[in-house]
Amino acid sequence: MAKVLIINPVVREEDVPRHIPYGEAMLAAIAIQQGHQVAVYDANAWRQPISKVADACKADDWDAICIGGLTTTYNCIKQCCKIIKATSPKSVLIAGGGFLTSMPQEIMEFIPEIDIGIVGEAFNSFPTVLKQIDEHDLDWTGTRGIIYRDGHFPILNDAVVLVNNLDNLPHPAWHLFPLEEVYLKNSSSLYSEDAYHAKRRIDINGSFGCSLVCRYCWHLGTTGDMRIEPNNGQNEVVFSFGRDIRYHSPDYIIDMVTVLKKKYKIDFANFLDENLMTMHTASGKKWLFEICEAWEKAGLVPVRGKSGTDQPGIYWSGTSHASLYTTDLLDAMYEAGCTHLVYGLESFDPKILKKLGKGTNRANNIRSVIETMQSGIIPVPNIIIGFPEETFDSIRNTISALVELGIHAKPHFATAYPGSEWYYNYKQSIIDQYDGSLETYIEDLGDATKITGTISHNFTGVELLGLQEIVATRNLRLLDQYEAAHAPRSALVLPQPSINFRASKH
Repeated sequence: MAKVLIINPVVREEDVPRHIPYGEAMLAAIAIQQGHQVAVYDANAWRQPISKVADACKADDWDAICIGGLTTTYNCIKQCCKIIKATSPKSVLIAGGGFLTSMPQEIMEFIPEIDIGIVGEAFNSFPTVLKQIDEHDLDWTGTRGIIYRDGHFPILNDAVVLVNNLDNLPHPAWHLFPLEEVYLKNSSSLYSEDAYHAKRRIDINGSFGCSLVCRYCWHLGTTGDMRIEPNNGQNEVVFSFGRDIRYHSPDYIIDMVTVLKKKYKIDFANFLDENLMTMHTASGKKWLFEICEAWEKAGLVPVRGKSGTDQPGIYWSGTSHASLYTTDLLDAMYEAGCTHLVYGLESFDPKILKKLGKGTNRANNIRSVIETMQSGIIPVPNIIIGFPEETFDSIRNTISALVELGIHAKPHFATAYPGSEWYYNYKQSIIDQYDGSLETYIEDLGDATKITGTISHNFTGVELLGLQEIVATRNLRLLDQYEAAHAPRSALVLPQPSINFRASKH
């Protein structure tokens, strides 16, 4: 069988490595299940000089070397690909994940070392590619879900069929990653008291997809909103509002958590799901109740106020939605050990929320914070500024809500990540901001905590930096002063239609 090396690129250099790469761990498990020999070099965990990638590549005669991640890992991935091809030129270099799926042709141009790109969900296409490599069959013309090179010209094949029953997937290959040496040491987080005291946290994933149509979100390109369609004789990725909602059964989730408890003695599990409440709603409002009940039956409910390795149960956390939760569900989740929920509130301005596609409003946002607190679960609000429609009034509406709730939030900046509706609408304006270089923009992208390409019609990047501080300090006096001095002007950026995005479900 094939010898496979998976390289995990560095994520968020400004922070310690906190999260085992779930997708890579799943693909490693699938490859092992097929009989392949799999090893991992976790550059994010070890944080060694990038040259150490060469040592991993030289460690064996790898048939395939694989690397992937979100767009925010692009810089590291590009450096790694150069090293991989220089040190192991005979290995098939496979890339995948969000950074490639959102713009496959461009990435194949930017990183000429890549041989095969996995476009979209890799659970079916990745093992197919490995099987072909093992059989020395390098004819990729009929392999779905990939982009490959015909000479130097990239060819994008038809989309792969998604996995329908997620319970058929194996548990992630956690053992290939440095749990004791790195990840478990960084278990603590500041989201809640129980999360802060966590000693042995491992993330899990219960679902794929989200029914919402937020303009900034891409859904990772794996949840049914991606299509491959011809355009002037060449295939293109096309994203839409189509959604394929899939989730593991409560039995699968409990079995996975039980294994983690028994094998790694975890005391905390964080759900990585895009939005737990959208899955719950899609299930007929049964899924989370069933998980809570199964959590209790399995003896996983933690003893409140107790933490550490002698904690008999497992605390947990995840994501929520301001219009989809119910108070009885929050109560059940709290009783089952849920400690905090991240709410993508984004704004408290009615006009922005109406256009954003989140399916919520100002009143729901405010009520969600209050009622979640009352349940005993800590709500973690995410706030954004710099929306295309952002105005002084919208900023003021967000600040007034924060004051009303008695909370502080340092907002992120509205960022047009590749694959999102914002990206395709404002792609040309963003390229103009980077002197005509799309790749320079991709290299500049981070986790929306810094200014990159602005998409606000009314505020420059410099102005948004000042407004971020005004929101963080809830300083309405400074906001009023700035508005009084602000001169009217024409729109700074303009949206344009794109063949890569369709505002429909098909």
